[in-house]
Amino acid sequence: MKIRMALLSVLLASGLRAAEAGAPSRPNILFILADDLGWSDLGCYGADLHETPQIDRLAKEGVRFTQAYAMSVCSPTRATLMTGKHAARLHYTIWSEGAIGGGPKKRALREAEAVSALSHDETTIAKLLHDAGYLTALVGKWHLGGWEYYPETHGFDINIGGTGWGAPQTFWWPYSGSGRYGAEFRYVPHLEYGKTGEYLTDRLTDEAMQVIDRAGDKPFFLYLAHHAVHTPIEAKPDDVRHFEGKRRDGMQHQHPVYAAMTKNLDDNVGRILNHLSQRGLDKNTVVIFASDNGGYTGKDRSNGRTIPVTDNSPLRSGKGSLYEGGIRVPLMIRWPGVTPSGAACDEPVILTDMLQTLLHIAGLPPSADAADGLDLTPLLKDPGAKLGRDALFFHYPHYYETTTPVSAVRMGDWKLLEYFEDHRLELYNLRDDIGELRNLAAQQPDRAAELLARLSAWREKVGAALPTPNPDFKKARP
Repeated sequence: MKIRMALLSVLLASGLRAAEAGAPSRPNILFILADDLGWSDLGCYGADLHETPQIDRLAKEGVRFTQAYAMSVCSPTRATLMTGKHAARLHYTIWSEGAIGGGPKKRALREAEAVSALSHDETTIAKLLHDAGYLTALVGKWHLGGWEYYPETHGFDINIGGTGWGAPQTFWWPYSGSGRYGAEFRYVPHLEYGKTGEYLTDRLTDEAMQVIDRAGDKPFFLYLAHHAVHTPIEAKPDDVRHFEGKRRDGMQHQHPVYAAMTKNLDDNVGRILNHLSQRGLDKNTVVIFASDNGGYTGKDRSNGRTIPVTDNSPLRSGKGSLYEGGIRVPLMIRWPGVTPSGAACDEPVILTDMLQTLLHIAGLPPSADAADGLDLTPLLKDPGAKLGRDALFFHYPHYYETTTPVSAVRMGDWKLLEYFEDHRLELYNLRDDIGELRNLAAQQPDRAAELLARLSAWREKVGAALPTPNPDFKKARP
């Protein structure tokens, strides 16, 4: 009897090992996040001057989201991406340095208080995947706090380039110096042994490919957070000349240096996709491409140009604003064997949804802490499906060159903005008016009141911090 039981145990154990050997491994995850890339900056979203064949190819091989959203500036999006919590719930509503500065002193409102670093009390997607056996790596921009809050403290095994700064001094090696963003000396760590003429987007891609090569048998979560196409607007001279020759009057996009930066970003997306294919990893790697906020529509004085960096048309405004140009972003996901090829999904989604989605992709249970995100895998399997979410919310209680403090809610095709300085309401039907040109608040007061009630209740629910009157502000006499 004992011999038979021992033999049975051996057979069961060997069968289990065989089943495990034959089971597919957890997919690798490559998340490529561009910085300040506008919704209409890519060919697959209608760009004219810009050339993005590699990113367009990725869209053709997976699902392209037409109504994906982020926060209106960088750090809040990165915080919500990491945690699955809304930036307003985290009180991370402005970029890190902006939270420290306290905002302008001569405006009608004092900006809402905000944190400048991602608390260690928060559980990140990197921590969850690390604990599940993934190699976790950040290559590029972090911008979620100083050295005490660097990626290594939030679940990343590897940090190449991540600091508390939001932009490099320059895109040219050695990527360091001072003066552009103030007196402090900025640098991008762990990019030693470069050479004159080396370009940051190329080098970060090189480092990311080395992470892939060194992952071994472990599944990897590679968060490749490029600084491109954030200022400073700098690009390779040959690429700039190409777009100077291509630019024509009447084109939506007019900045040849920005177009050249976008081309280089696209080239590097192609490089890492090809590297996955050459390594035989493309069939077991989920690739996600997105931007952290809308395109920057200001002027970059370092090039001495008088034209905006980009144009988000047909969307209104740009980075910082809660109009569509500030918060609607490109998003595409390729999951081999799951996503159909060349599909477009019109369901509104938000980058807060990424944590729950990545957990599902990795075969892990959903997170109870990620209170504001949904799992997007039903849309990845069927782009025509619905999530059942009735509203998306946005909160930017700060000043920026494109906006005064504001909150917004989108329900179905309707979107309401509430500006805090004068409590002005703006109501738009995005189906009929994607450019948000016709304010319908006066014509539809009941609908505006309904959305305002939803927005106010949401702010109270998540504990959103609000701006306050500035007692030192004096209105100028008419």
